[in-house]
Amino acid sequence: MPDSAASIPGFCRDCLRAQATEPRRCLSCGSPRLLRHSELYKLTLAHIDCDAFYASIEKRDDPELADKPVIIGGGKRGVVSTACYIARIHGVRSAMPMFKALEACPQAVVIKPDMEKYSRVGREVRSLMLELTPLVQPLSIDEAFLDLSGTERLHHDPPARTLARFAKRVEQEIGITVSVGLSYCKFLAKVASDLQKPRGFSVIGQAEAVDFLKERPVTLIWGVGKAFAATLERDGIRTIGQLRMMEEADLMRRYGTMGQRLYRLSRGRDERIVETDGEAKSVSSETTFNDDLSRPEELVPHLRRLSEQVALRLRKAELAGQTVVLKLKTADFKLRTRNRRLDSPTRLADRIFRTGLQLLEKEVDGTRYRLIGIGVSDLSDPSLADPPDLVDPAATRRAAAEDAINKLREKFGKTTVETGYTFGPRRRDQ
Repeated sequence: MPDSAASIPGFCRDCLRAQATEPRRCLSCGSPRLLRHSELYKLTLAHIDCDAFYASIEKRDDPELADKPVIIGGGKRGVVSTACYIARIHGVRSAMPMFKALEACPQAVVIKPDMEKYSRVGREVRSLMLELTPLVQPLSIDEAFLDLSGTERLHHDPPARTLARFAKRVEQEIGITVSVGLSYCKFLAKVASDLQKPRGFSVIGQAEAVDFLKERPVTLIWGVGKAFAATLERDGIRTIGQLRMMEEADLMRRYGTMGQRLYRLSRGRDERIVETDGEAKSVSSETTFNDDLSRPEELVPHLRRLSEQVALRLRKAELAGQTVVLKLKTADFKLRTRNRRLDSPTRLADRIFRTGLQLLEKEVDGTRYRLIGIGVSDLSDPSLADPPDLVDPAATRRAAAEDAINKLREKFGKTTVETGYTFGPRRRDQ
C-alpha cells in the first residue's frame, strides 16, 4: 500500500524544520525548498558536487560579476573550463572552444583560470566533508562521494539532514553553493546530484530506481560516451529500459566487460564502495597557445614556465614524482605523450624541465603544436627526492639556486626572479 502524503518524511532545507504535511512552502520560514521522500532517512550514500565551481569562486570574489555571464578559460585558442549558469543559458558548455563560446555569448566576461585559488577553496570544502565522515572519495577538485553510514549518533541527525546542514555551511562559510545527490549506491547518487542544479538536493530511493531509469538515455550510465552510445544506437539501444530487457550473457558477448556494467547499472545495481585512497596520481600543468608553435625557441620558454608551476604544486602538496610526462597536441588535435622514469623522485623544476626538454627535442620536427604540457607521475613522499647528483655536480648547485629563487618568489612575488628561459614577454593568455 503506498504511503500517504502525511506519512512521507521531510524537512525544510533552509530552516531544517520537519514537515509533517505536504505544504508548498515551509510552515516555519516560508521557504519553498522542501525535501520529502519515503526513503529520506534510510539512505546514506551521497555525491556532492560544487555548482559551476570556478565561476562561482570568481563571482564570490567580485560581486560585480553576480548577474553577468562568466566563462573561465584561456585565450582565443583555449577552451572553456567552466561557465556560470547564466552563460550556460546562452549555450556555453565546458570543453567548448573559446571562440564558439564567445559566439554564443559575446557579452560574457572571460577570466583566466586561477588553479591555485580554486585548489585552496576545494581543500576548504573537502575539510568540511571530512567533518561529516572519514569515508570521503574525491573525484575531482570540486566533487566527492561520501558514505555517512553510522554517523547518526555523531551528528544527532540522519544523513539527509546532516547533508542539508553541510550545504548551508558551505554557502555561509565559503561563499559558494553545492548540489547533493542521496541514494543507496554511487551510480544513482551521482545521477541525483545533477537533477536540480544549482543548490539542488535530490533523492533516488531503491524502490523507485528501476522506474526512474527506464526512459533515461544510455549516456546516463558511467562510461557510455558519445562513441559507445553511437555503437549502442546502431544496435537499436537508446534507453536504459531497453538494456534491462536484455540478458547479461548477451550484453557481455556484444560489449565485453562493459556489457556486465550495462546489465547491472540498468537495474540500479552498483556494489562499489566509497574508497578513501583516491589521492592524486599525477601533478601537471599545460597551456594552449594563441597561435600554433613549432620552433624550439618558441616552445622551450613555455616548457620551463610550466615545469616551475608543477614544481610549485609538488612543494605545496608535499609530494615528489619519479616519471616525467610531456604532452603535446598538434594543430590537427592529435595528442602525443612521451614519458621518462627518473632514477629518483623529484620536486625540482630544473630536473622536470631538463627531462622534458630531452623528450621535446625528439618532437621538434617541424610539426606545429597548439598545446604543450608537462607533469610528473609515480608520486611519493618527498623525503627521498633529489639526492646529490655525483654524475652531474652542477645539478646540486642548480638545486640550491632554485631553492633561493623559490624563497625570493614566496616573499616578493612570482615574477621577482626570471630564468634565462622564461625572461621576456609574457604569453597573451597569462
